[in-house]
Amino acid sequence: MDLTDAAHELYGVDPDAFMDVRGRLVAEARSAGDRGLAKEIGGLRKPTLSAWAVNLLCREAGADLAMLLDLGAGLREAWSSGGSIGGLEQRRGEVVALLLRTALRLASEAGHPLRDAAVREVENTLQAAAVDPEVAEDVRVGRLERPRSHSGFVPMGGTAPPRATATKPPPTKKRKADRAEAHRRAEEAARKAERRADEAARALEEWRSEAEAAKADLDAATEEADDLRRRLDEATERRTAAERRAHLAARELTRATRTADEARRKAEEAARR
Repeated sequence: MDLTDAAHELYGVDPDAFMDVRGRLVAEARSAGDRGLAKEIGGLRKPTLSAWAVNLLCREAGADLAMLLDLGAGLREAWSSGGSIGGLEQRRGEVVALLLRTALRLASEAGHPLRDAAVREVENTLQAAAVDPEVAEDVRVGRLERPRSHSGFVPMGGTAPPRATATKPPPTKKRKADRAEAHRRAEEAARKAERRADEAARALEEWRSEAEAAKADLDAATEEADDLRRRLDEATERRTAAERRAHLAARELTRATRTADEARRKAEEAARR
């Protein structure tokens, strides 16, 4: 077992079983002597309900999902070359709607119906997968931890972005540069904050996994101690019973010895007479 195999199994299970399965996989890695793998598995985060629903699509509706990702690749190529995208956009909308209906059905059948917020997150993730190749790859492997979205410009229906009106003068180059720099700094700050949040979440999951493993070890040791205590109590009872029998036997032996001595004495006296 490696991390890829463990992640594929883990992100395909029911959300309610995620923690138990992760604990089992961590224990298996430790039993195999691979503490590094155990730590990596322990750092895998439980997916949100919407991310789980997209992972479910990857496993249960892979052909339809592949169709969307292929359409996305075609759209990106058309956008970069300036080709016509009208038909591709229409088809993308149809496939996203199909996948969204499938996700709702699969989630309900699995006992986790999606609420409105989760439905929007699933739709945003599917739309992002058709625009962003990195998101497309994450969706393709079916191991999402959280929903994804795309904030960049996405042409819809083949229309171009609106032109500036004549009554509003275009911004100067300096103002454009300042806005671009401010936007870049904001994006960088957001990425750093997200990385810190991810690192904190991974650390939390690692310690939670370590606590679960320690509790499992404690439970096993407690069970073993209880078994030893029970066996000790049983042995003590057997020793006490044996001591009582030995004491009784010794007392009866003393009595029998006296009786035998008395009988022997009387026999000797009778012989002398």
